[in-house]
Amino acid sequence: MEQSGTKPHSEKPEKFKGGDFKRWQQKMLFYLTTLNLANVLRETVPTADGENIFSAKTLTAIDAWNHNDFLCRNYILNALDDSLYDVYVVCKTTKELWESLEKKYKTEDAGSKKFVVGKVLDYKMVDSKSVHKRKEMTLEDLIVRLRIEEDNRKNEKGLVLSMEAKANVVEGSSSKQRPKFQKTKKKEKHFVPSAKAKDFKKIKGKSINAIFFEDIFPYKIGKSNLLKKRLHDDVSEVNDEHRELDDGSSLSRVQEEEELEPRRSKRTKIRKDFGPDFVTLLIETEPQSFKEAMYTPEAPFWKDAVNSEIDSIMQWELVDLPPGNKPIGYKWIFKKKLKPDGTIDKYKARLVAKGYRQKHGLDFFDTYSPVTRITSIRLLIAIAALHNMEIHQMDVKTAFLNGDLDEEIYMEQPEGFVVKGQEHKVCKLVKSLYGLKQAPKQWHEKFDHIMITHGFKINECDKCVYTKTQNNACVMLCLYVDDMLIMGTNKEIINWTKKILKSSFDMKDLGLADVILGVKIKRNQEGYILTQSHYIEATLRKYGHLESKDAITPFDANSKLKKNRGDAISQREYSQVIGSLMYIMNCTRPDIAYSVSRLSRYTCNPGHDHWEALIRVLRYLKHTMNYGLHYTRYPPVLEGFTDANWISDSNDTKSTSGYVFTLGGAAISWKSSKQTCIARSTMELEFIALDMAEGEAEWLRDFLEDVPIWPKPVTAICIHCDSLAAQYRTKNSAYNGKSRQIRRRHNTIKQWLSSGVISIDYVKSKDNIADPLTKGLSREQVKHTSRGMGLKPIE
Repeated sequence: MEQSGTKPHSEKPEKFKGGDFKRWQQKMLFYLTTLNLANVLRETVPTADGENIFSAKTLTAIDAWNHNDFLCRNYILNALDDSLYDVYVVCKTTKELWESLEKKYKTEDAGSKKFVVGKVLDYKMVDSKSVHKRKEMTLEDLIVRLRIEEDNRKNEKGLVLSMEAKANVVEGSSSKQRPKFQKTKKKEKHFVPSAKAKDFKKIKGKSINAIFFEDIFPYKIGKSNLLKKRLHDDVSEVNDEHRELDDGSSLSRVQEEEELEPRRSKRTKIRKDFGPDFVTLLIETEPQSFKEAMYTPEAPFWKDAVNSEIDSIMQWELVDLPPGNKPIGYKWIFKKKLKPDGTIDKYKARLVAKGYRQKHGLDFFDTYSPVTRITSIRLLIAIAALHNMEIHQMDVKTAFLNGDLDEEIYMEQPEGFVVKGQEHKVCKLVKSLYGLKQAPKQWHEKFDHIMITHGFKINECDKCVYTKTQNNACVMLCLYVDDMLIMGTNKEIINWTKKILKSSFDMKDLGLADVILGVKIKRNQEGYILTQSHYIEATLRKYGHLESKDAITPFDANSKLKKNRGDAISQREYSQVIGSLMYIMNCTRPDIAYSVSRLSRYTCNPGHDHWEALIRVLRYLKHTMNYGLHYTRYPPVLEGFTDANWISDSNDTKSTSGYVFTLGGAAISWKSSKQTCIARSTMELEFIALDMAEGEAEWLRDFLEDVPIWPKPVTAICIHCDSLAAQYRTKNSAYNGKSRQIRRRHNTIKQWLSSGVISIDYVKSKDNIADPLTKGLSREQVKHTSRGMGLKPIE
């Protein structure tokens, strides 16, 4: 086979857009024939058997065929519309491409023609008067004929009774009253389906040929192909000249004088009544007030919930209101707690004080209540994986009601529980109540007091982490408002901790930890896994991307995002998606930290490009929905990685910094943020990122100092950096640059290095797992760095 050269041809076929395939195919075949390329449309690559496989002749023929196939395939692709090009560019050979087009469009053309012709010629004569031919037959012949007729009717019922362009002929009624065109006084009136022949001359020239569709045809076909009259439908038509769908009602109207009075239905309307047993099924919202709750069909359930709440919080005494004081109000909150299947689990009522009426300095002084960091939770879970510790979970019932009040607070008597004869009195609160400004702080002080009394020590880096050693056993407790995780080296010390908590508070033992802060905790033979696959699925379903195409990377490395100078596009929804992604990123997904950090900068005025990048993150989460942080027993070393990226936005002047710390084979702390100062070189921006990472390293080291089972003394935390210039700069005794902010950071890093808090090591960029925190990466790099941060699929 000889290679054919490309010949100029002036009669190139027009681009194929999906119509008239046969005409385009003939033109394309003629065009390829003039180029001596038509042979590859039906032939495959030449082959040889035996010893001729590697002969020069065979190799030359194969090369020539490949060349012709390449030319012919691209000629055909270039003759397709852009939308079709994207679909058929995946075809590898010309033969595959040509056969795919034929299979798609040639079949459609033939099918549509056969459908139209078959429907137009589908006539059936049905007479209203049956004529029987007398024939003598035995009983056996009669039974056979009846069975044949029954089978025919069954087959006829199974036919697809479509109405497009289908005609049926039915004999008219024998009644003397023939339908006719009704005369009206107005100019327009609807066409009455049947009329005498003499009436057609009145509308001659006022209508055109039309194709009536199923949903607008005045008759429809029954199961036996009989025409049945529809109640009423508008009439539409397809104009043969313009090929557009128009309102055909004007084509089926006649201008007459008399108006036809529509027939009024004599049937009386009866209101649907579901009965008293179904009233609650129509109520979907909870009552908004105490009075409303007591007058609903569910009043007995709400009453039991209210009584239970009052019995649990009866923490006041009735007194006369002192002069100069003003009581605060209250509000009943009613909620239905649902089971996973949507049924009602229990009715809950909560009495809440209107704390927004309190005045600072008079009714309260401090409101701060610390909560544990999510980093502390991950760090403790990683330590539990290293030492094969069990993690249990407990919940405090009505946590804020346990706090003791230091101030005098007066509240109105709650509705439904006003004491008769003492209506003028008010409630003096003895303990804290939900809604008070100081309630969270008072609860934390009470919990602190109980834990310290029983010998627990508070972690100085996180005031919500408590530890205790007893008989060579260690227990660690982490509190987040009213949820707590308990980790111990044996079950005895865990049970002992639960016992002292139950003796002091009304607790609910949840057993082995399952979910904390919306993060699911799973245990396997190697350690623990943290995942948010359930929340990711719910987020994708909420924003309509659960069925979207997967994305392999969270951020396009070639994307150049800039501020939107035009109008914002769905700013509110954009901020909602960013908020959901931030929650996912902060808990378990460091691989999307850069994407979320970058996109959150455009929340105030998002544009089209920002939305495309945001949707890409959602598609990436769909692709990696079953990913989780895998904490194992190895390696038992805490180390960090840091990186910085040069300015990615031409309109900006600041770079991006990122760091990640790992323990037990997975990330426990990470961050990706915009730098706060301007760097003049890559060395300076790497130095700024190194300084940010060292601040987190110091906090982690101090945290481990208060963990009893961590080896002492705590060794220096090694931080890996891919900038030799920044590493050499830290070893200099003095900084001679002119940047004041770099001089201060240089002195801080020198101090930490000399005190043994950190150590700095060089790592190649390809092995730096902090890279995805500062820039978009390729598919292979994203997969490699994710594995380095402990993100793996859950088996």
